[in-house]
Amino acid sequence: MDALKYKIIKSRKQYDEYCNILEELVFQNQANNNIQIIEEIELLTLLIAKWDKENNSFMEMDPIQLLKSLMTENKLKAVDLVKILGVSKGLVSSILNYRKGLSKESIRKLSNYFKLSQEAFNRPYKLIAEVNKHYRNAKLMNTRKNILAS
Repeated sequence: MDALKYKIIKSRKQYDEYCNILEELVFQNQANNNIQIIEEIELLTLLIAKWDKENNSFMEMDPIQLLKSLMTENKLKAVDLVKILGVSKGLVSSILNYRKGLSKESIRKLSNYFKLSQEAFNRPYKLIAEVNKHYRNAKLMNTRKNILAS
């Protein structure tokens, strides 16, 4: 019996290796739809997804924490996100500082770039409202002063 070409992923090194192989196979298969390559892509995708589910805690993070973590892991800076997302530096800054949410297009681009499901970035998280940000006590926003009472 022949040795298996791929096995269940048991280390980060093996995971990275399989991700690189998958990327190469996907690139190869763009030119021709080889059934053997397609099956290999499907198998690697399953193995990688299994590892992700068991070893990554990205579902516990909000999308911006996840993005910052991925940026650190991949040695990316905000300027790199400008190129990846095709948006302005100001918008990237607003996203990273919780002032603006991720658009559908940004989620799509991030999931493609980092090879994650869109679900990882498409989850609710709190934004910092610029309006009334200068108030320390949120109760002040909804109070009225009775000027005639004095």
